Amino acid sequence: MESIDSILANIGISTGTAAAKTDTLGKDDFLKMLVAQLQNQDPLDPLDGTAFTAQLAQFASLEQLDNMNSQLKVIGLFQSSINNSQSVRLIGQEITANGSNINVEGTATTIAYNLSGNANTVTIRIYDQEGLLVDTVETGGQNQGENSVAWDSSLMAPGQYTVEVSAADANGDAVSVSTIIRGTVTGVTFKDSSPYLFVNGGEITFGDIISVNEPAA
Repeated sequence: MESIDSILANIGISTGTAAAKTDTLGKDDFLKMLVAQLQNQDPLDPLDGTAFTAQLAQFASLEQLDNMNSQLKVIGLFQSSINNSQSVRLIGQEITANGSNINVEGTATTIAYNLSGNANTVTIRIYDQEGLLVDTVETGGQNQGENSVAWDSSLMAPGQYTVEVSAADANGDAVSVSTIIRGTVTGVTFKDSSPYLFVNGGEITFGDIISVNEPAA
């Protein structure tokens, strides 16, 4: 009888090094192998019916998984197109989101953040676009939840800055802080099929958005 390699080669399935560089065998290759097995079986020792039925069941399962995978890809593309469409519609909208970018335009700039617990001290560090520390603000005690500070930015050049907030409780233990940004969505970019929104000179994802509001008149 022919070797298994030669049989597979005759039906268009390579078993050499080139095959290792391709994807795993699909349902069409599986069917070809099954047919080749039937054509080349030993007439004196034919394939057992139970084994043949098991192979047919494997083929059916493989086909269902392949079809399911194709459907999931279509659903993924559909969901991606919806997200892309929704992200473009957010241009010009005012949003609140998790982020650390602030836009300085006047004498006072609001810096907002969420405290995971009551804080005895809060320290806010502001950095310019070069990453240089330009100011530090210390506050007194603040309660758990959303808080904000009006930062005196009168001596700062207009533009984009980033903030870093740290806090500690009465025992000196660190309190977790998440910074919040508010601003207008000025553009959208797409990376790896995911939309990123431009807000206050930085990029945020859909998952960072907390709320969306109509811009003030």
